[in-house]
Amino acid sequence: MNVILAVKQYISKMIEGCGGGMKVLLMDRETTSIVSMVYAQSEILQKEVYLFERIDTSGRETMKHLNCIVYLRPTRENIDLLAQELRMPKYGLYFIYFSNVISKQDVKILAEADDQEVVREVQEFYGDYIAVNPHVFSLNLVGCCQNLSWSPPVLSRTIQGLTSVLLSLKKCPMIRYQNSSEMARRLADSVRQVIGKEAALFEFRKTDVPPVLLILDRRDDAVTPLLNQWTYQAMVHELLSINNNRINLSNVPGITKDLQEVVLSAEHDEFYSNNMYMNFGEIGSNIKELMEEFQKKSKSHAKVESIADMKAFVETYPQFKKMSGTVSKHVTIVGELSRLVGAHLLLEVSETEQEIACQGDHSALLQRIRALLASDKVRHIDMLRLVMLYALRYESHSNNDLAGLVDALRQRGVSAEHRAMVQSILDYGGKKGRGSDLFGNQDAVAITKRLLKGLKGVENVYTQHKPLLTTLIDNLIKGKLKEASYPYLGTGQLRDRPQDIIVFIIGGCTYEESLAVHTFNKTMPGVRIVLGGTCIHNSKSFLQEVSMAISNQSGATQGNRGMRS
Repeated sequence: MNVILAVKQYISKMIEGCGGGMKVLLMDRETTSIVSMVYAQSEILQKEVYLFERIDTSGRETMKHLNCIVYLRPTRENIDLLAQELRMPKYGLYFIYFSNVISKQDVKILAEADDQEVVREVQEFYGDYIAVNPHVFSLNLVGCCQNLSWSPPVLSRTIQGLTSVLLSLKKCPMIRYQNSSEMARRLADSVRQVIGKEAALFEFRKTDVPPVLLILDRRDDAVTPLLNQWTYQAMVHELLSINNNRINLSNVPGITKDLQEVVLSAEHDEFYSNNMYMNFGEIGSNIKELMEEFQKKSKSHAKVESIADMKAFVETYPQFKKMSGTVSKHVTIVGELSRLVGAHLLLEVSETEQEIACQGDHSALLQRIRALLASDKVRHIDMLRLVMLYALRYESHSNNDLAGLVDALRQRGVSAEHRAMVQSILDYGGKKGRGSDLFGNQDAVAITKRLLKGLKGVENVYTQHKPLLTTLIDNLIKGKLKEASYPYLGTGQLRDRPQDIIVFIIGGCTYEESLAVHTFNKTMPGVRIVLGGTCIHNSKSFLQEVSMAISNQSGATQGNRGMRS
């Protein structure tokens, strides 16, 4: 189960199905992102695709000598734009691929528009999601509910995205969902209806153990997206924001023009691929090794004396240039992460966050939070999430001093709008909103584990937190996931240990959860897990998610509303 490979194979088939010769790839806004996540432009150029165009761009040039590969989402707007295109074709022949199921009515509209008979093919290829890593996918939808219920257009897009993942991975799963979440039940029901309606598409070779789709709600674990992160990929997303593998570094002090936006893709960057799950301390020493290796190569390139030296230089120059780009990119990113960690006391903030999330003593933690709120170095967003974590952890504590902490935020100049978010997080992910025992206060085994952990100490105070997802997947694999809390949809039940598991989190997943799934895949032979979410959150986008869920705002957005640092 590899979502990057699944989407990549679809795109390869499209390009090969078009035959030889020069080609243009015509896409919409979303399919442009879907393609760019799995293919570098240079790779597609090697397949004779020389032009990339958007269907909503007006005034495109007519080039009848090019054949056109069309890759679009089957939306009303795209069908109308494509019908217009076919009435006045700008290219030679058209090979049309939709990223999801298209209705017969829409096919008829296109057939009627094709007066000049330029269409050679119309097919459905189910790459209707963003493949982020081999085991992680996203729909890039921030804000999936209003008044804690589905926003209808977002539910519709989520059903399409999730069913396309199942079709691209060739899985017809048993479905389990979080019983405490009406949104999870609705999505599970809707996915089952699509599987029933499109039964012919879901007729895959039966396996001994059927795959499982587990649908969860972010509200059950509002702690994970609030925490600072210390592994490379998660930390970059938390402090710099990753948007479709791109990072905007234009605000970094003294940045050069060529590094204002960089791409971080594990498919095309060996250093990133090897280090994305390493912690920040290890990254520092690995960057040093990369620098040293680069310096050795630079010295050997400096000695070009004979014809043989020149030939060797020309042959190795592309790799040298690529390595030079990799070094400068990662040195810049790690340098900026270090600057932010030092400037905003993130080590101290993070240690306190972890203590709140995992085990801390209430009165000692209250003092530490107050001390951090008094510091000029701590950013407003870090103050706010410390108070939010406190609110979630000590919601029912007899000596709870949430009012005092919110007043301290006011004194530090945190706006009324952002202070109100403390109550919003309780409405969203507090005791009433959760179906799980998030802090392990009721389960005797969890309490014992916590006590033992307290006695032994922890290996790394900055990464001691484990997302709720870790426990759920562990229980699912061991056959211990309670059916009352996570029922099956329909009559079937899984008797054997599951092998293929697809987990989807309504309200977004995180890179900390992605790391947990990566660890399961590495350490559990015979079990393959893919994780997806309506988006991949950092703390800023999560606060936006919460704000939209609690207010009457509707519809999803595709970006972050920032908060003053």
